[in-house]
Amino acid sequence: MRLRALFTALFAAGLTFAVGAQDTRLPDLGSSADALLSPAEAKAYGAAMLHQMRALHMVMDDPQIDEYINSVGFRLAAASDDPKHHFTFFVDSDQDINAFAAPGGYIGVNAGLIVIARDESELAAVMAHEIGHITQHHLERAFEASKKDAPLMALVALGAIAAGAAGGHGDAGAAVMMGGQGLIAQRQINFTRKDETEADRVGIHTLARAGYHPEAMADFFQRMESVLSANGSDTDVPELLQTHPVTEHRIADAKAQAHVIEQQEKRDRLSLSQSDWSHTTAPIPFVKNSNDLIGPPDDASHGPTLFHLMRERVRVLSGDATQLTGYYARNLAGSHGFDTPSNHYGYALALMGAGRFQAARQQLAPLAKAWPDSVPIQLAMGTVLAHQHQMDQADVIFARLHANAPNDHAIAAEYAEALLLQPGKASARKAANLLKPLLDDSEDPSLYQTYGRATDRAGQPVESGIAFADAAYLTGRPVDAMEQLRRLLDRPHLGYYDRAKVQARIDDLTPLVLREEKERREHGADDGTD
Repeated sequence: MRLRALFTALFAAGLTFAVGAQDTRLPDLGSSADALLSPAEAKAYGAAMLHQMRALHMVMDDPQIDEYINSVGFRLAAASDDPKHHFTFFVDSDQDINAFAAPGGYIGVNAGLIVIARDESELAAVMAHEIGHITQHHLERAFEASKKDAPLMALVALGAIAAGAAGGHGDAGAAVMMGGQGLIAQRQINFTRKDETEADRVGIHTLARAGYHPEAMADFFQRMESVLSANGSDTDVPELLQTHPVTEHRIADAKAQAHVIEQQEKRDRLSLSQSDWSHTTAPIPFVKNSNDLIGPPDDASHGPTLFHLMRERVRVLSGDATQLTGYYARNLAGSHGFDTPSNHYGYALALMGAGRFQAARQQLAPLAKAWPDSVPIQLAMGTVLAHQHQMDQADVIFARLHANAPNDHAIAAEYAEALLLQPGKASARKAANLLKPLLDDSEDPSLYQTYGRATDRAGQPVESGIAFADAAYLTGRPVDAMEQLRRLLDRPHLGYYDRAKVQARIDDLTPLVLREEKERREHGADDGTD
């Protein structure tokens, strides 16, 4: 059983298409679960799922990647049939080609899907499909037949147990089992073919309204079907995936739907002014023309698109940096078409991950000179300089980027990490001051962890302790978070203001811990023994 096999079986509503020549599967845009819950309850359970995934190291908590996937997700959500619905988008570090929807509008996109996508339109097509499942309430319908089963939190725990046990995270899986949240559900809940068709149709309209190419969904289906035909026969496809195949009929339907939208756009162009037409096809304030969203191909003449840079970042952060240095070096030397800015950027990231900062600098220097406004490239250059103890030069880069976007989490996080490479309290205080304003609207545990390290070095133990407790909560360890906070209260000479801050955070966490204890008592220690 793969690491995420049962977790995905319970929560996945997306493309399951295994990477590798020995395990070729059809994309399956289906299969998820949701309870008939209030929006607040659904959001709470979705958040619990995300926290549990983090506890099992299944989430790629990188501020740049998180910022990018949410920018695409919310662009689509704003153009969806229910733009006021709560959505949270995140990247699963798994290299299977997959995307899935979960309760409360939580949508995960696997690293493998981002790596295989050719452009942002293909990535957006899959995300739009998942948004369609949520806005059309397919999750509730799919789970209705099982509404008498155990509470949804038990399903989250089941996925966590299975993932932990199967993927070598034995301690994590055992910890959940010891908590009493055990094996409850015995079957997978699949979307119907009607739901899949509806999610395709709604997703294509969402794509077009957000300014993406409406044919991207059909193109992605076609490419996946072609890969399957080239690598294996239908008899090799597991029965579970055969229930939602990417058939020629489905591809044809997607193409037909895209054609209708494109013809409508042509008619609109004739009947509306350019400004009115642009507003109609891309009703988002920062999108003035639908064609603006799709950048040129990534090559040396046009420069790197944000999608191509983030695709390589995902590739490196989800893989082995040392092995990937060989991958980039071989292909850059042997394939002219591989010689693109984004691949040099990816090579630099892999070299950085392998600790080869001078070699990384050689890759980044021409990129940084050619594209001074590319935030990912400039951040990478600043980080390399900081690791080479050239903080004066790095600070020039970081300060300029931060001045241009003072509320950008990714810039602040990279800047803070670079400052923490320097000795002394002054740099630590500067790092803490960069991050503190961003914590109120962030659920990224990496920001809290960095802030905790910064405040600890700056001589602020209470601030540091609260930050580490918040990081523990966001990574699925609420009891641990509570214990850390209680230990803070036991510190001698704790001032009134600090005591009040710690107590307020304890009050926030208490209901969450009590709910976890209730789940443990209801399902008992025997649940995990089946």
